[in-house]
This record gives sequence, structure tokens and C-alpha cells, in this order.
Amino acid sequence: QLETLEQEEQERLELRAHPVERSTHMVRHQHGLTVTKTLREGEAEPQRWSFYYSRGELQGLLLEGASLLLLRVLGCRQAVPPGLIFPAIDTEGRLCTSSY
Repeated sequence: QLETLEQEEQERLELRAHPVERSTHMVRHQHGLTVTKTLREGEAEPQRWSFYYSRGELQGLLLEGASLLLLRVLGCRQAVPPGLIFPAIDTEGRLCTSSY
């Protein structure tokens, strides 16, 4: 019954005079999950996108932190059950599937 309540991810690329910053913020609330993506290139104003997913769409959702924990458990057991597939969020903030 573990559940991710909030997750923050940040990435910064230093490309000489053109740095790129990306961040993703996910917050679970009573009715679902809000994902906010932010992109800033160089000195330009940041661009933001938000996605909302209802609780029904998220049944069994496995976010990055939970995925790492699951990989450790599977590694300790040295076994992966066949057909192990979970809903996940891709790098663009959209719902996808993750299989092991």
C-alpha cells in the first residue's frame, strides 16, 4: 500500500552559453495527480506545462522512486514475475506503461 505523495526531479545541462534546465513536479491529491513540467533554455522565460490524471487512470501507478524500490526487491529475490507491467509517467509528463 505504498504510495508516492510528491516527487520532484531537476536536471541542468551546461552547454557553454546555452544552459538548459528541466524540472518535473508531481503532486498526488484526493482526486488524482498533477504533473507540472518546466523548461528553461538560456535566458528565455521558462515554459510550463501541466497535466492532470484522475485516480482511475492511475490505478497501479509506479513513479520513479517506487520503481527503484521495486527493482531492488526484484534483484534481492532474483526473479521477475512474467507480465509485470505498470502505468508510469514518461519524460514528457504523459501517462505510459513500464514493463519489467
